[in-house]
Amino acid sequence: MKQPAILVLQKFLNVLQEIHQESVDRAPLRQPTGQWDSRPAIALMVIAICLLMLHYLKFATTYQVSLAGWFSLTADNPQLALQQFRNQPFFSLLGEAWWSLWHLVCFILIPVLVIKLVFRESLANYGLGIGKLRQHFKWYLLLTLPILCFVVIVSFRDDFSNHYPFYRLANRSWADLLAWELLYLSQFVCVEFFFRGFILQACRPAFGVNAIFVMIVPYLMIHFSKPWLEATGAILFGLFLGILALRTRSIWGGVLVHVSIAFSMDMAALLQTKGLPQQWWP
Repeated sequence: MKQPAILVLQKFLNVLQEIHQESVDRAPLRQPTGQWDSRPAIALMVIAICLLMLHYLKFATTYQVSLAGWFSLTADNPQLALQQFRNQPFFSLLGEAWWSLWHLVCFILIPVLVIKLVFRESLANYGLGIGKLRQHFKWYLLLTLPILCFVVIVSFRDDFSNHYPFYRLANRSWADLLAWELLYLSQFVCVEFFFRGFILQACRPAFGVNAIFVMIVPYLMIHFSKPWLEATGAILFGLFLGILALRTRSIWGGVLVHVSIAFSMDMAALLQTKGLPQQWWP
């Protein structure tokens, strides 16, 4: 009799084989046999450029340097104009908007341009539809619920509650909190489209199920600035979300998983420390 661990591993490998066969069957026959399919190479080069741009452009320091350059070109007294701008109540929130904007540019806008202008394909082929999400929705719930329980437990730790939300003025007013959550949670749409949409579907015709493992590497690397436990979890998280994205042909299950976890982390941290906002406007 086989051990349970071996049976689970066999089942897992069978699922990968099924996904691979389905990917091969769905692969468009655009290239004659033996001819190079350049789409994965183009996609991976674009991915590398997008990750490079995001890494160096998303930070608040770049935002402030850009502001200084803007006021030096447009204001009679650049230093005074910059100081006055910094004194605005939503100056810090605009820094978060800058961070969110570059996720939009690098993870959605540039890939969409490549898909439409270079690959000449429909965006529906890259996970923007519902696909088979309903048939596999239970697996997203099974992935999410244990993490939500873990969030509740670790929310009592000071290192967690002092780390979230990333926007330090989130509890100042409901305007701050709602604007921050909109910026923060929309970023996960960008992440899911880039990793579980663009990377997976661009590489799937050539690599089959191996496209999941291609995607995991850069997905792990964007977590290198996080605590080691979260970065390690990104490997398994990327694996399971990649499998589900190929199974469902949709990114929206992954978006729901990320949004529900991130929102609960922010709310749990606020409730354990500063509490929810007490006014509508700062």
